[in-house]
Parts: sequence; structure tokens; C-alpha cells
Amino acid sequence: MDNPRLLPISTTMKFDTDITIVGGGLNGPILAIALARAGITTTVIDALTTKVRKNAAFDGRSYAVALTSQRLLKSIGLWDALSDDAQPMLEIKVTDGRAGEGPSPFFMHFDHAEIEDGPMGYMVQDRHLRRSLLEAMAENPLIKHFEGQTVTNQVVEGAGVTVTLESGKTLTSRSLIGCDGRGSGTATRAGIKRIGWGYGQTALVCAIEHEKPHGGIAHQFFMPTGPLAILPLTGNRSSIVWSESAANATAFNALNDEDYLTMLRPRFGNFLGEISLTGTRYSYPLSLSMTEQLVADRTALVGDAAHGLHPIAGQGLNAGMRDIAALVQIITEAQNRGEDYGSLAVLKRYEEWRRFDNTALALATDTFNKLFSNNNPLLRLSRDLGMGLINKMPSLRRGFMREAAGLSGDLPDLMR
Repeated sequence: MDNPRLLPISTTMKFDTDITIVGGGLNGPILAIALARAGITTTVIDALTTKVRKNAAFDGRSYAVALTSQRLLKSIGLWDALSDDAQPMLEIKVTDGRAGEGPSPFFMHFDHAEIEDGPMGYMVQDRHLRRSLLEAMAENPLIKHFEGQTVTNQVVEGAGVTVTLESGKTLTSRSLIGCDGRGSGTATRAGIKRIGWGYGQTALVCAIEHEKPHGGIAHQFFMPTGPLAILPLTGNRSSIVWSESAANATAFNALNDEDYLTMLRPRFGNFLGEISLTGTRYSYPLSLSMTEQLVADRTALVGDAAHGLHPIAGQGLNAGMRDIAALVQIITEAQNRGEDYGSLAVLKRYEEWRRFDNTALALATDTFNKLFSNNNPLLRLSRDLGMGLINKMPSLRRGFMREAAGLSGDLPDLMR
């Protein structure tokens, strides 16, 4: 046979599923649903149970879904179930600030009307997104969902890869996709190394109810200890991602709700009137984590398994969705050509497509955090003047808006 990557070489192997996906959070199920559209069978291995994933209580966790990510969700049939509970982001306001002093007079203001593509994105609650993913997987005969299971080993043999579950069960497939987060066991077992560093910051995450309507406006205040994002949810509610020094965050997290609000109010301001906490409070340490490769033999990494970013631009989930859209396109195009889509040569095309974009985004978030998360007067003056200048230049402003909406770069078909 002239081309060693053609599918017929795999006919001697027995596959339990076409592709095994490790990780049942968000990226894994989205990838499985997208692949099912191309007739590709998948098995999603999830360390948690559906009962845990499908907890319907409001807890404030939400995601900024960029316009192109919304297009992906619509393309794979998920958006109709989410749209009624999604809050469009119509404007973004970015400014410098210090607790108790209010925002700087220099700011950036982005209005979706300037790009003519619709809202720059949507805020989608975690509970609604997870429920829609679980229901879509359950309804699709091409997707198997192994819940409450972990992978203990993976071995590449010939034209397939076999994973062993904690229960002792084995599964063989053409390829293995790691969607198992920053501590990806899939990456470790494949010998893929990581680089990165901590920021000495912790994100405090909660939701608030407020007296005045938010108008679909997202706010980003850059404080000396880290950014404070106020992201609009449906109704008079907003999601808060409050980055603080690790020491401050530990102290604030130990407070009761009223004292916690006492610390938040001077940072938040009074532009939305009285505020109160709703749902559960969370916290997680902030760091940068990048793998040296996105692929290995019969193995690829998606989302946080490949690149864990600072939440300063709210692009973590969106970067993962771009990975998914690109990988699905590479796999389906290879399948249509009769190629072995699990081969390293095919998976390298995915790496070539996504490596630069992921690296550039990681460096940008890292640089922005270092530039804005300090109280250096010279840097403060420079960034304030820079924001004011950008705000006065429509072409630059539209460029930033298109970036926030995910409209720049080489878009996969599912995001067009």
C-alpha cells in the first residue's frame, strides 16, 4: 500500500470506539457531539458522575462565550437549548482603578454595534451548559458516556491506542483525545511535558444580585492586586471573577458573606446600586500552564489539557472551543480523504493550526496581567494613556472587539 496512513491498515484491529475522549467537563462532551455530526463514534470517560455534573442549583459559575464559540454551539445543535438563559454582552468597559477611589478617567469602551456581527459574546451559566451537554450525549447513539471512571494507563499499539480504566476495563480506539484539564493524565502518560508558572494570585468567583439593571455591559476593572470582572447574567445578576493576591484571597475567602461583601463593595463601586451575594462562592489559584506539544502518537490535547490561561480576558473556554472546531475539521477532512485520522501525521496538522494562536493568547494574557496587576505609577500612567488612545481610534477599537468576539485569525468551519 503506497500510503501508510490510509484507513485499511486498521482493519486488522478491533476498535471499541473510533475515538476515546478523556474528560467529561465541557470540552470533552462538546468534542464528542461535534464528532458525532461526522458519524464518528466516541466514548467519553468522565471521572465524575452525571448526578454530580447535572446539579441544577444556581451557583454563579458562568462562562463568557465568544460569538464564534456561540456559532460552534449552534452548529452542533446545542444553542437552542441555551439561548433563553444566555445573556448577550452588548458592551465591554475596561478601566484602571483602586479600591475606594473609583475608575480612572481613561478607559476603553467597546460597543457591539460597531462590528455589525451581533453581540460580542454571551454569558452562559455553568448549570445550563452542563445539563444541555449531558442531555445531548445521552440522546446520541454514537456517544458512549462512562461516568465515575478514571484512566490508569494508555498504550499505543500499531494503528490504535488502548486505555485501561480503574475498574480494569480496557477500550481500544483509533485515537485518544485528552480533555482532562491542567493536570492532564493523558498528557503525562503520553510523555508530553508542561511549562508554566504561578501568578501569586487567586480568583474569587461568585454571583451577585444588584439593584439596577446591567444593560448587558461587561466591566473589567484593573486593580493593583489583579483584575475584577463584572459579567452580566440574566436578570439583575452578574458573575464576579475577582483576582486578588493569594494572601488577600485566603483572608477574604474565610470571611462570612456580609464581611466578604464589605471587602468587595469598595472595589465594585455603587454603579449598580445595592448588591448581595447569591449562590456559592468559589476560589482557585491562577497560573499559566502550556504543554510543549499538542499531540503525540495517536494522542491530541484540547483546552486546559493543552493550555491553562489567566482569566484576565475570559478566553479559556473559547480557546478550547477553537481547539475543538479545528480538530474536528482536521479529523473529518482526513476521514473524507480515506486517511487514518489517528495517525501522528494527521494530528500534526491540528498542532500546526492551533499552536501559534494558543501561544500568542497565553503570552498576551500573561503580559496583560503583569502590566495591569501592579501599582507602579509609571506603568499606571502608561496603560491609562494607552487605553485612552485606543478608545479614541475606531479602527483599533474594532480590532479589539473582533478579537474579543473570536472573529480574528483562521477560523474553523464550525465557527464561521
